[in-house]
Amino acid sequence: MRYTFLTAILLITCHSAIRAQVFCDSSEILFRQSRSVLDPDFGGNCERLDRSVERIDSCLDGNRTWHLREVRVEGGASPEGPVKLNENLSRRRASAIFDYFRTRTQLPDSLTRFEAVGRDWAGLRTLAANDPALPDRAEVMELLDGIVASLESGEPDSEANLARLKSLCGGRPYAYMYRNLFPALRASRLYVEYVAERVPMPIVTGTLVEEPLMMLPELTFPTFAPRREGKPFYMALKTNMLYDLLAVPSLSAEFYVGKNFSVVANWMYGWWDNDSRHRYWRAYGGDLAVRWWFGRAAHEKPLTGHHIGIYGGIVTYDFEFGGTGIMGGRPGGTLWDKHNRTAGIEYGYSLPVGRRINIDFTIGFGYLGGQYYKYVPKNNRYVWQSTHNLNWFGPTKAEVSLVWLIGNGNFNSKKGGRL
Repeated sequence: MRYTFLTAILLITCHSAIRAQVFCDSSEILFRQSRSVLDPDFGGNCERLDRSVERIDSCLDGNRTWHLREVRVEGGASPEGPVKLNENLSRRRASAIFDYFRTRTQLPDSLTRFEAVGRDWAGLRTLAANDPALPDRAEVMELLDGIVASLESGEPDSEANLARLKSLCGGRPYAYMYRNLFPALRASRLYVEYVAERVPMPIVTGTLVEEPLMMLPELTFPTFAPRREGKPFYMALKTNMLYDLLAVPSLSAEFYVGKNFSVVANWMYGWWDNDSRHRYWRAYGGDLAVRWWFGRAAHEKPLTGHHIGIYGGIVTYDFEFGGTGIMGGRPGGTLWDKHNRTAGIEYGYSLPVGRRINIDFTIGFGYLGGQYYKYVPKNNRYVWQSTHNLNWFGPTKAEVSLVWLIGNGNFNSKKGGRL
């Protein structure tokens, strides 16, 4: 087949244009409010992250069609927090995204770039303009247009912008936007840029070419099967190592119920005796607690950081080492018949030490009450000596617990206690 010199020139020109073209995949990675821990199972992140990982791998593993140019994260945040906090939050979210890709790909640092948006006022204006249900929309748009214009002119963001939005029209628009628009702004936009590899073409000399037309490689994009998303679930199994050292094995289960609250069920059981020497080391019982988590670490990931709570429980015991013994509660019967009661307040901190391992330090102060009995072993019997009422106010709980984190998204982003 023959082609004229003009046809060959057109082919080379079109090929050069294709060769210089930059392609870009973009997607939004969502985060929970005020948190920078990347949860692949939150908000459909999983499918978007998998697509980006496959694209990056295809560009880094010697693929002759595509070459990775840059992986860029544009970090944004909703406007409700302080300016500096949102800027730092955006940076931590971008760092979490890059860390995720480094664990899944061979992504070099030289190809990563981050742009901090901070409070995404422009994004809020776009969402407000497209929401006909927004109360007092005309007033809101006037205010947002002014804020965005001032930022585009080079003025720094300020707390006054948020204060004006909160007070506008009695706070009705802000309450609506907080519930319905702000969640969409708690995202970082991910861009994966790549270019096509050069394709050699025949050199044209003279007016005619005897070579057949060279077909350029077809530009194809990977397809992905839909992946089922799991709802986030946060649970922890624990053992109090202080009780374990005292030969009273313990087990606890904690469940995160939302809004920084969790419920905890604790149980211990140790029943050791040596009748020939009249030695007893017995204790069993448990308590229930409700905890509220607070602080930066707690906002970044549930069941991590500071917590305070209230607790209540029951316990019985029998300690005797060849002399006078002490038994908590009435002899005989079940735990419900002979227990001592405890209740109080607690404070603790759960420190990340591994991807799914924490150490929880907790101390509780409150009341321990009930009856206890003193007895002595005599003639192969145990002779009652006296009955006492127990009313103790002071420390009633101490924990240094090894914590195993269970559930979708319930992991620490880095080891060593740094998130």
